[in-house]
This record gives sequence, C-alpha cells and structure tokens, in this order.
Amino acid sequence: MLINRHQRLAHDCIRLDLIGQSPERYQNIGFGNISQRIDPHSAQFIISGTQTGHLKQLNPEHYCLIVKAEPHQNRIQSRGLCKPSSESLTHASVYAQNQAIQAVIHAHSPEIWKHTVALGLPHTSVDIPYGTVEMAMAVEQLFQSGKLTQTSLFTMLGHEDGVIAFGRNMEEAAWELIKHLSKAIRIEQQRINR
Repeated sequence: MLINRHQRLAHDCIRLDLIGQSPERYQNIGFGNISQRIDPHSAQFIISGTQTGHLKQLNPEHYCLIVKAEPHQNRIQSRGLCKPSSESLTHASVYAQNQAIQAVIHAHSPEIWKHTVALGLPHTSVDIPYGTVEMAMAVEQLFQSGKLTQTSLFTMLGHEDGVIAFGRNMEEAAWELIKHLSKAIRIEQQRINR
C-alpha cells in the first residue's frame, strides 16, 4: 500500500519535472527522491534509492529502509536492495524536527529555487552542500528559527534547484510543491509580460 502510494506520487512528480533525469540538466544525473515514515511514532522511514529519479515506476527494490539515522554524526543505517539517497541525512533531519511530519519530497524545481526570495521562502545558505552534516544542521536551524511555521517547504541554495517539501502525508507534501511551483510560474509570467 505504502509503495503503491509512493509510485503514484513519484509518477506525478516526474510528470511535473520535479523528479527525473534529463540530458539538459545536471549532467544527465537522476534527481529527486521521496520518503515516508514507516509508522507515525517511529524514527524509521523508507526512502527511494540513489539514482532512481529517472525510473517511471518505482518497485519495492528501489526503496530502502532507514533503520537508524544520526545526522549530526553523519551516520545512516539502512536495509534494502539499493543504496539510500544521498539526501537521507536531510530527510532524517526533517523528520527529527516534528513527529507530525510523515512524508518528505526532495524535488528539483528551477522555478521555485530561483524565486526563493520573491516567494519569501525559508532557505539554507548557498555555502551549504547537500547531503552533509552541515545541511542537516541547517535544516534543524530553519525549524528552530520559526521560519517553517507558515510553510512546509524550503529551498537549498547550495544545491542547484533543490527544494524540500514535507507534510503529514505524501499528498500534503506534494501539494506544497505544486502550490509553490504555480506561484513561481506566475512570477515568471509577470516578469515576461512587463
């Protein structure tokens, strides 16, 4: 059931070019990933494997279980047939901030990312690389600052086009992405029409 739900949402994100692979972007490396807690009261979560963004359909072998995550120590313990996404530390940091967060989507949206300031979005600094302890700590600081009380989305300015959305379920996280993508496209249209 959980994997089927992920498949549908991953497919929608691929159709919107938020997750995928393209020869024109990022040297043709797959981008984006999704995760979800296995249980509302658990720190464990399933996450799509590294370099699975290009797959039109994700099957159980394309996910792994994060059994234990210690973002500050740069440690991830996983089980499964694939390696966890390089963004696992970031996902783990988001989950650690609020037990109500049950799903995380790491997407790549040039539109949202380049309009971070115009959209008034919380963001991590341009000098913080993705998938690092520094990113996990920056995510924690965003939550502690209160900047994520009005939105469930932030950009990673040190990770080209990197956007993280989260929610009580996968649909809520996806809606947050779609809502901000729509706003970013409107900003671009307004600038073109001037």
